Amino acid sequence: MTPVIDAHGHLGAWADFFVPEPDADWLVDVNTEIGIDAVGVSHLVAVGRDPATGNELALAEAGRHPGRLGVWLVADPHDPDATARLRDQLDRPGVWGLKLHPDTHECAATDPRYEPLLELAAAAGVPALVHGQTRSPFADPGVLAELARRHPAVPVFAGHAGLSPDGFHRAARLAAEQPGLYLEICGSRLTTRWLERMVAIAGADRVLFGTDACFLDPRLGLGKVRLARLSDTDRALVLGGNAARLLGRRLTLASQETP
Repeated sequence: MTPVIDAHGHLGAWADFFVPEPDADWLVDVNTEIGIDAVGVSHLVAVGRDPATGNELALAEAGRHPGRLGVWLVADPHDPDATARLRDQLDRPGVWGLKLHPDTHECAATDPRYEPLLELAAAAGVPALVHGQTRSPFADPGVLAELARRHPAVPVFAGHAGLSPDGFHRAARLAAEQPGLYLEICGSRLTTRWLERMVAIAGADRVLFGTDACFLDPRLGLGKVRLARLSDTDRALVLGGNAARLLGRRLTLASQETP
């Protein structure tokens, strides 16, 4: 059976939004109840004020929940020591790849300061989950498509698939045209109808399930995919088949572990 893989989650609190359940235990318990096998998380401390500390917090939680939590290590383009630190952390159990947040870092995804971090991802054979936002000078879908063009060895997961309805269609077109660019669908504005359109435009093999938990309740995100008018084959690809293929050996599920 194809696993259900949530490609985009978080742990911790965030100053701009109320996060009612910020801890890993709640997330793992809910995912177990609804049938999400694993979720890739970045810690919000890492996305915000302190990537080095936040990444260690995420790694510690993944150690507490092996096979249920994967880690996206936040890559800070302004930190001159980030490449060396991330090179060591990428070898840690549970790491799925790198997380780029160009809007928070106020640094375009195609900025040269990201280059050594993306070269590190290519050498390690891991994807990069990149926060995307339509009309952002840092992470518009067009910027992410250019990032994928420049780095063909790094699967680029376009986080939020454009984020807003006026960007979903263009993001899907860009993913259809640019090998290596994948649409990760989390966000409160994406509907089942938009999901169906994305699959029709880009192809089911270019769309990844994500929930943005704990900002958003993962039950809502999963329901969108479960209720979308997709074939069983396409739904399985979106829910986890694509993520499992792209993560490869990095993905170890609790259900696969022997007692």
